[in-house]
Amino acid sequence: MAGFGLPNFGQLTEAFKKAQQIQQNAQKLQEELEIMEIEGTNTDNRATIWMSGNQKPLRVEIDQSLLSEEKTIIEQAILEAMKSAHEASTSTMKERMEDITGGFKLNLPGMGDEN
Repeated sequence: MAGFGLPNFGQLTEAFKKAQQIQQNAQKLQEELEIMEIEGTNTDNRATIWMSGNQKPLRVEIDQSLLSEEKTIIEQAILEAMKSAHEASTSTMKERMEDITGGFKLNLPGMGDEN
């Protein structure tokens, strides 16, 4: 008898097993994200930035032709590439987290579909 509106022991045990599996998968995902290299470029592909899956900047590549441009154009190109890399990295992290949780709603800040 469950009583007091509590779930039965089997359901509770299953929920704990699911949470433990998610935790193990999340740890593995963190390790994978750390070694990923995700590329972002500006609109004309003259600035490229690589970030890890955890949004850690890894390296920058600037096309020689971009270096002859005005300072503001170079800065804009780098910023565009950085935004592109960050967006790709964030999307990758979100998709992978959704995969490992198997639809289990964690309601983590920044991970939901807020309107």
